Amino acid sequence: MNRLIDYFRIGPVFRYFINVFRKPDPSKPTSVNLRMMHGINRISILMFLFAVIVYTVRHCAR
Repeated sequence: MNRLIDYFRIGPVFRYFINVFRKPDPSKPTSVNLRMMHGINRISILMFLFAVIVYTVRHCAR
């Protein structure tokens, strides 16, 4: 049963979402590739949330 609970644990996912939208740590080295990757991740997360909101509103409006 513990393996099943560990499999569906989503805490790390939410921590990643928080880390993506947080200001970068100045002590960590950054590169152009890393900044681009995080920028694309931000855009994709926002587009997904927008699509979920639109889908929910359309579904509830029926």
